[in-house]
Amino acid sequence: MAVELASEDLVSAIEDLGAKLSQAKASINNRFIGQETVVDLVLASMLCGGHALLVGLPGLGKTRLVDTLSTVMGLKGNRIQFTPDLMPADILGSEVLETAKDGTRAFRFIEGPIFCQLLMADEINRASPRTQSALLQAMQEKEVTIAGQHRPLGKPFHVLATQNPIEQEGTYPLPEAQLDRFLVQVDVEYPTRATERDILLATTGAVDAQSTQVFTAEELLAAQAILRRMPVGDKVVEAILDLVRACRPGEVEGRDLEGSLSWGPGPRAAQSLMLMVRARALLDGRLAPSVADVGAMARSVLIHRMALSFAARARGETLSGIISRVTARTLGLEAAA
Repeated sequence: MAVELASEDLVSAIEDLGAKLSQAKASINNRFIGQETVVDLVLASMLCGGHALLVGLPGLGKTRLVDTLSTVMGLKGNRIQFTPDLMPADILGSEVLETAKDGTRAFRFIEGPIFCQLLMADEINRASPRTQSALLQAMQEKEVTIAGQHRPLGKPFHVLATQNPIEQEGTYPLPEAQLDRFLVQVDVEYPTRATERDILLATTGAVDAQSTQVFTAEELLAAQAILRRMPVGDKVVEAILDLVRACRPGEVEGRDLEGSLSWGPGPRAAQSLMLMVRARALLDGRLAPSVADVGAMARSVLIHRMALSFAARARGETLSGIISRVTARTLGLEAAA
């Protein structure tokens, strides 16, 4: 049975964590106004212990969101501006030869900005593939290997990367292996008129709104442990498997997509969905996820793990449309936009 009955202690821990998360969201919304869906998705990815790819035009507050999260979640944060001339050593660090007062020489390792708990990789697709690959081990294993030594990163360790969806000149698309390491893709859209009015009033005065710390690093680690203990029903597990397998053109369930997709999501997508539906339930104050949570998380978890075929692009198909169609057919639900 996939259902694991929650003990009284677990129920109490989930309820307490839900209240704390409500405080964190309120504190984040003081500085990042009117983007509740974006905040929920990024918070959910951190509760799952994963990384998030923020896709949106410049000036929509992506950097501000990451800076605010660093404060609210009590994490040591660093920011790297990715450029074409950035080298792996600029991210990881390097060894330098030092001469002591007695004349002896020895190598000393100088840590790069990746040695933190919350790393903002700004415009990650502007760096060369060689530099992008410096993050592969860090994102998967939470450590880096330099000069033959394994060096652990901060606990917890999260990468929040940003990407401009329309500017392609001078950029290097992320390879599939790198994209698959992001738990979710979060699309940051233009604000509504009412939200933009609130932003104007809040950010152009003499005093800028501030956020306060709600979590510590240890409390976030504890929250991640609680999330993995949340019960998940058999129907939800089967819904996750049905949806992920229906998005693979090589599977029986996805045979009608062979002319639309070059490839589909792997097992890591199912793992990510399993965690994200729990996180969504937790943020909503519920003790267990439902099949509706699978539909709500489908697009964010799957869209960067799929690729359109040339014929599908020529027909004007989109990945969002395919995910919505497959979700409706498989689960009887519409995927969240």
